[in-house]
Amino acid sequence: MIKPVKIAIVGCGFIADAYLSTIRKKFKILDVVGCSDLDPAKAQEKAERYGIRALTMAELAADDSIELVVNLTTPGAHYPVIKQLLEMGKHVYTEKVLSVELEHAAELVALANAKGLALGAAPDTFLGSAIQTARFVVDSGLIGEITSCHAVLTRDSELFNRAFPFTAKPGGGIGFDVGIYYITALLSLLGPIREVGGVVHTHRPDKMHYGLDRFGETFPVQCENLMAGTLQFARGTVGNVLFDSNSIFTYPEKPSLVLHGSLGVLLMADPNLFGGEVKVILKGNSEPVVMPSSHAYDSECRGLGVAEMAWSLRQNRKHRASKEMAYHALEVLHGLVRSSATHANERIRSTFEPMPALRRGFAGQGQFEFMEEAGIAL
Repeated sequence: MIKPVKIAIVGCGFIADAYLSTIRKKFKILDVVGCSDLDPAKAQEKAERYGIRALTMAELAADDSIELVVNLTTPGAHYPVIKQLLEMGKHVYTEKVLSVELEHAAELVALANAKGLALGAAPDTFLGSAIQTARFVVDSGLIGEITSCHAVLTRDSELFNRAFPFTAKPGGGIGFDVGIYYITALLSLLGPIREVGGVVHTHRPDKMHYGLDRFGETFPVQCENLMAGTLQFARGTVGNVLFDSNSIFTYPEKPSLVLHGSLGVLLMADPNLFGGEVKVILKGNSEPVVMPSSHAYDSECRGLGVAEMAWSLRQNRKHRASKEMAYHALEVLHGLVRSSATHANERIRSTFEPMPALRRGFAGQGQFEFMEEAGIAL
């Protein structure tokens, strides 16, 4: 029996419940033992709810049994928190993005490499059934050579800025907070990007509060709320992206993520989710066909990337939600911002090694646990 990896959570906001509830229910490889937050009351509340310990950062550092820490702080805190955890000698998995500033992300990657520590980052939805099924379709050659792709998402920042204040601050914009799901999905399917061209705006940066407690007060939007661009992939595929939070929000959201191939078109599910329908229109046909799911994890699975990373530690291999891909995705977003400022295409300097798709398991079953019981390496 493989020994579970003891982990702790740093950052006890609303997303912590999604991680903690899923991790405890679905992943035998993970043993959550503690949590920490700048607000001790928040840590204590989570500790009591999930039967774990509330820890200070000093206590977390002193506990050698904790191998991996999951950082769930807001984007602006990622750089100092991840740096502190790496300097403690802990492996780290972080919510997206790796860091707000690209140079800080580069420093974190270099620090992890120097210390021989694993560093991973969300989004991990690309490990879910929908994108892994799409990967199966792409790798099989069913839709031929992928010549182009596009991704479109609209939201209403009037709602999100007030409900989640971090979405009006650096790192919380429509591109860096949500567009990164689409960029990561495309990277996982098509590999690295070599050049981008972008238009990035902050439309109507002064917003007004409508809540009774602060009615009439204004607040600044300090991040992008409109991002558009072209992507040139190393493999030759050309893509378009449009992320606009000056529109409307529907529930469920109705984004578009499409791959166009020489033999067919692949219509993908919302990459902000783990599951969803994957459809294919093959040459000579006019109606899409829903593909059977080829992989597991079709429901909410926040923490899937943490579990895959824990397995990589036990199996002494690379993990799939890697720091290299996370850094590359961040550079792509920053490249779109720079391109918008310079009115010229931006070359992407980083790259990453595409990882193999997950081994196929039974759809709907815990894939990692199935592999463990069958003695099959991931």
